[in-house]
Amino acid sequence: MITIPLFISGAEIGFIIFILVMVFGADKIPEIARGLGKGMRTLKNASNDIKGEIQKSAEKQGIDTDFSKDVRKEIGKVKEDIEEITGSVKRKL
Repeated sequence: MITIPLFISGAEIGFIIFILVMVFGADKIPEIARGLGKGMRTLKNASNDIKGEIQKSAEKQGIDTDFSKDVRKEIGKVKEDIEEITGSVKRKL
């Protein structure tokens, strides 16, 4: 299922597609879509390469890049605190 941000309705999407067909023609739309797909793929690959290079350089310098462990640990602490609080409330009920 494709979700479109900004709350665009089906009628608005249909109107946009109609305008695209009128401006570019039905035979050019697949070419445009392929070009957009290739561009998005190139952008994604470039961002992944940059991310990898940053992680490699951080690891060479001894910087911890795994922030998710710290976040998970903190979330676990908060969950335990909430369970302690709700546990006493549940016992009273």
